[in-house]
Amino acid sequence: MNNQCDSTPKSVILYALFFYVRYSVSYRDLQEILQERGVDVDHTTLNRWVVKYSTLIAAQAQKRKQATTSSWRMDETYIKVKGRWVYQYRAIDKQGNTLDFMLSEQRDADAATAFFKRTIETNGLPEKVVIDKSGANFAGLRNMNMLFWLCGIYYFIDILQVKYLNNIIEQDHRFIKRITNPMRGFKPFASASATLDGIETAHMIRKGQFAMGGKSPFEQFAALAG
Repeated sequence: MNNQCDSTPKSVILYALFFYVRYSVSYRDLQEILQERGVDVDHTTLNRWVVKYSTLIAAQAQKRKQATTSSWRMDETYIKVKGRWVYQYRAIDKQGNTLDFMLSEQRDADAATAFFKRTIETNGLPEKVVIDKSGANFAGLRNMNMLFWLCGIYYFIDILQVKYLNNIIEQDHRFIKRITNPMRGFKPFASASATLDGIETAHMIRKGQFAMGGKSPFEQFAALAG
């Protein structure tokens, strides 16, 4: 993390960022909390920090998370941006560990295919993926299997549409919604995407996905920032 453009100490920026993406607070509430601790920063600056640094920290989290299993659960949840619903694509393994996440304005086969490509790039090939009855998600996985065949890779992902097996990811959505609901929607899509990157990273820390020798959640977040 490089904060050369910010005169505020790095530790303060990281504290503010972690507090926002981990707990259900608004920017104005966080501004008041920081002011009570002698840090005078306005809510627009807090937003700028979240947008500027969250995605960078999330990228490090993907590189440093512990190994995941090849049995996946995939689903999407709704997030409101500019007064309309968009979609947070999410995947976890059978043990509940986060694999990847992606905010999309569309919920269709193209978006699902893009998400599966991204998740495979960061986690390797799954043996099977459990989804709900979504035709778009099924088409996305079918597209991946076709792509493997066209590339001469004779590997096929087993696609299971079994609702009860997907309950684990539906439960996992709850943490994300608990943090985002008090935010009352986002305005720019890029801001929403960056904020969700931070929230998902904090959730990965909460689930113990990093081997960091007894560090506190904040210390782990700071270590990912570098």
